Amino acid sequence: MIRGVRGTLVAKRSGEVLVDVQGVIFRVQTSATTLQELGEPGDLVSLVTHLIVREDELALYGFATEAELELFLSLLAVSGVGPRGALSLLSLAAPDRLTEWIRGERIEELARAPGIGKKTASRIVLELRGRLPALTEVQAGEPIDQELVAALQALGYTAQEARQAATHPEVRRAPSLEERIVAALRQLAPP
Repeated sequence: MIRGVRGTLVAKRSGEVLVDVQGVIFRVQTSATTLQELGEPGDLVSLVTHLIVREDELALYGFATEAELELFLSLLAVSGVGPRGALSLLSLAAPDRLTEWIRGERIEELARAPGIGKKTASRIVLELRGRLPALTEVQAGEPIDQELVAALQALGYTAQEARQAATHPEVRRAPSLEERIVAALRQLAPP
């Protein structure tokens, strides 16, 4: 229903952010990983989101990357893991590391997350081990072009937007910095 939120960061709190989207302020619950990636109040932010509708509330969950959202949704599909448990796991480590832990059956690591015991961690491993998508080159640890990120920030984009554009395959393939900037601007341009 609400696939993303883009606006001005109003406040950062433990486990949530407030984002002003043209006068409407959204409360978006998020992981510690995403909180670290967001800028300071007043910065423009963009989050990919998932809306959960319950009879007594509408809860919006937002993440800095598509990979983190996909892992959140995968975790929600596991019996016994709700939104709080999924956020707890995503706050424990980056999505690529969590994926490695699940594939490597590292139950002790997963069980360190508040609200996730060994039984639930075992169920996560059992249900998700073969279903998680393969890591991309960027997720596997390929460095982000910091020179490109700095150039995009100088043009007025947030650090988050600049990093997302810098990781796009088309941008990575461009040989020179100037060509990478042009390719990144194409990715950042509204459709």
